[in-house]
Amino acid sequence: MTGLLATVPAAASPPQRQAPGPGAVVSLGDSYISGEAGRWAGNTDANPANFPRVDALGPTAYFDNANRTAERIPKCHRSRSAEIHLGLPGTASENLACSGARTDSFRSSKGVAKPGLDFSDAAGVPGQARQLEEYARDHPVRMVAVSVGGNDFGFGDVITSCVLAYLSPLPKSCSQDAANRARFTDRAVEQRADDIAGGLRNVKQAMLRAGHDTDEYDVIVQNYPAPIPHGRDFRYPAALGARQTLGGCAFNDRDADWAVDSVLPAVGRAVERGIDKSGLDNVRFLDVTHAFDGHRLCERGVGLVEPVRGTVSRWTDPGASDKTEWISWVRTVTAVLPPFQVQEALHPNHWGQLALRNCLRQAYTALDQAPRNRLTCTGGGTGRNGRGEPRMRLS
Repeated sequence: MTGLLATVPAAASPPQRQAPGPGAVVSLGDSYISGEAGRWAGNTDANPANFPRVDALGPTAYFDNANRTAERIPKCHRSRSAEIHLGLPGTASENLACSGARTDSFRSSKGVAKPGLDFSDAAGVPGQARQLEEYARDHPVRMVAVSVGGNDFGFGDVITSCVLAYLSPLPKSCSQDAANRARFTDRAVEQRADDIAGGLRNVKQAMLRAGHDTDEYDVIVQNYPAPIPHGRDFRYPAALGARQTLGGCAFNDRDADWAVDSVLPAVGRAVERGIDKSGLDNVRFLDVTHAFDGHRLCERGVGLVEPVRGTVSRWTDPGASDKTEWISWVRTVTAVLPPFQVQEALHPNHWGQLALRNCLRQAYTALDQAPRNRLTCTGGGTGRNGRGEPRMRLS
């Protein structure tokens, strides 16, 4: 990485604690941990007859109320395949994250509630810190997993501009747009790091209010896996709109390279700087930057789920997780067809969520080992483990 790089200080070792046992784990933050797009196990074309081929969870995928009949907060998209559901004996899991969330609570332009890592009611619902406090009063929380920061940078708006640049009949590039580039300067990284630090301090405050000292739980903060490859590694040509038509990956080479080489590292630096600035001594950083390498959207070596030009016919086929993408297709507003939703675009799909779950479980069960402030999760080879998750490696 270049520019303003900082990591959690090696000298600030987290306090010793007992090995994780029966208790609860909680997730906070945005769409990359809420389970957005977790319904779909791979991508398929626009033929509605093929949609069932990738539908792993069905129409109730995001229903998270007690009876699985609706969302507790509409559009938070807390799917059943979200990574926090570790499935460990005696360990409860609670997903409080919300797709579209920033560190601060707000209502979207369409009036949709987006609770942040605060105690505010600005979204019309309690902020995630307050939700955590309420949950932790009645549950022995051992770990809080956090993914946040991308929406504070306005990452969704940048992606939209990149897609529009690709689809434009005139030569355009989102990476050359001054407003886009201004979002990821060193100064912007520091500002977003302050926001993330504030959110993490709210986590500590929520747990203290609920009666939990910092030596009773750990916080694992993760960054973001690269959703697309470099331009040279797309399996579809950029010309004549082929990338969007054939693979739902509407990015020019230059813009894809900028996203991978500049945007994601900037967001990652902000996350690490946020941990540093928070002052919390019970935090681990989980680096998942390369967790999806080999399975990114439109990457060479993997493909769609369909009988004609797919690498597998159905998501349940043997080897499906090895041969398909772990990122959801970008379906534009004008082209999206139900039951797909625009907000699912460019998020970890069912396989991606399960891969991240594997990473998080390994990180959680390693908390009693020699203290390490930085953990890295990458692919762990072909096949799946006994839980049906892609194999992943923690180092």
